[in-house]
Amino acid sequence: MVNESDRADGPAVRAVGLLKRYGGTTVVDGIDLHVPRGECFGLLGPNGAGKTTTLRMILGVTPPDGGTLEVLGEPVPARARAMRARMGVVPQIDNLDPDFTVRENLFTYASYHGLSREAGRPRVEELLAFAALEGKAEAPIASLSGGMKRRLTLARALVNDPDLVVLDEPSTGLDPQARQNIWQKLRALQKQGRTLVITTHYMEEAERLCDRLAIMDHGRIIDCDSPAALARSHLERYVVELRGDEARTWLGQSGLSGAARVREVGETVLLYADDPAPVASALQAQGLTYLQRPTNLEDVFLHLTGHELRE
Repeated sequence: MVNESDRADGPAVRAVGLLKRYGGTTVVDGIDLHVPRGECFGLLGPNGAGKTTTLRMILGVTPPDGGTLEVLGEPVPARARAMRARMGVVPQIDNLDPDFTVRENLFTYASYHGLSREAGRPRVEELLAFAALEGKAEAPIASLSGGMKRRLTLARALVNDPDLVVLDEPSTGLDPQARQNIWQKLRALQKQGRTLVITTHYMEEAERLCDRLAIMDHGRIIDCDSPAALARSHLERYVVELRGDEARTWLGQSGLSGAARVREVGETVLLYADDPAPVASALQAQGLTYLQRPTNLEDVFLHLTGHELRE
């Protein structure tokens, strides 16, 4: 039984031993999750890692086969309907109603949450302003750009003033300017105290938005921490990249770099070191061209899963 203080003060998401099987295949293998309120939490993993199934269980649309799950203090799936009344969802594919205008899409969704047109009017106008769509309020959906549609989908998810917003690939398919705009809106939501749970294929998105990340593979959580802490705990501080001919030349003369570890990714060789100076000196002596940069989340992902995110 969940008491009222747990509903108000407990974590936004708490899962212990969460399990899901399809036939003889285990797709989520006994994972634990603890997402405090007000946090932006990310799920990263290659295709088939189990993150989408995990998200569906959090949404209450896929029942777990084992473990316990509470979302906003409600046991799921037993009280999934009550939980969803306090949640907003941004699906990967925009599913706006093409027969309605921008404003009517918001009014229609407000009615699903029991708001009359009169009661919902202030909220709709507020959300039009939040999404910077006041000038498009009477426009048909077909006339909107991809970025506008994404902002409207996000605004629609906020109609019920949710405590938790779940976003599946929030900026997929957007150009860089539209993506930056969506990130700005998501940061504004977090400043309001809302909890965000996102899945993403964009490492930069995860690094910029997420307080913590769970990296999943084969149905399990490999590690969970802030992006910076994940980089510190698993890899050296710097990476030197060699590409194309330089990479092939180095591979033929391996052992000259002084790197702590080496990884090949396609036609790229990655040389990791806490002190990149000896690595750079060795490469310069061989006349090789390279790029030096700090270790990032993509390096961590490659290290932990052995493959690129979109594999």
